[in-house]
Amino acid sequence: MALIYIVEDDKNILEIETYALKNADYEVEGFGAAKPFFDALSERTPDLVVLDIMLPDDDGLSVVSKLRRHPEYKKLPVIMVTAKTSEIDKVKGLDSGADDYMTKPFGVMELISRVKALLRRSHAASEEASYQMGAILMDNAKHRVYVHGETVELTYKEYELLKVLMANAGMAVSRDILMEKVWGSSFEGESRTLDMHIKTLRQKLGEEGAHIRTVRNVGYRME
Repeated sequence: MALIYIVEDDKNILEIETYALKNADYEVEGFGAAKPFFDALSERTPDLVVLDIMLPDDDGLSVVSKLRRHPEYKKLPVIMVTAKTSEIDKVKGLDSGADDYMTKPFGVMELISRVKALLRRSHAASEEASYQMGAILMDNAKHRVYVHGETVELTYKEYELLKVLMANAGMAVSRDILMEKVWGSSFEGESRTLDMHIKTLRQKLGEEGAHIRTVRNVGYRME
């Protein structure tokens, strides 16, 4: 389930957008200003941001610029929302780094459609052709993993698990995120499933399995 942050100071609009996106099976968190949004961002990175251009403590253009200057958020998908309708406003929004632009008023179906389209584009763009860590090479085009040039046979879940870790190399990936990305749910009460897959994955990678580190009380990290 993709996580969406909505930054909107109009409570009525925020409620409508939140309700619509939750009904479309997205996880949603709303913020009435830029500061609480950035505070939440430091705790958890969303899959997409719906950002109003007029905020009480900052403006959307400045917020997007700050995101694009940060290495961790420079590719974070952003849909900018504003009541302004002039072409120059749209150009400024897109030039500042927004991926899409919506003008108020708009229908909830249009919002959902744009969110879905941007998430699809973002996912396709983020899929690297290959990943490498030490002697481990993951070829996404062939859907194969090699260690010292030799093919390693992985199950689908093992492959997807390794891909998430390699795509986020150097970063601790929480157990919840790994469950969500690989199994599509939190798998509450069955977290040992993840541990068993990690154990098997390490074994299949041999000595290179040591690149997968356990982060106590958090999850795992590839380094």
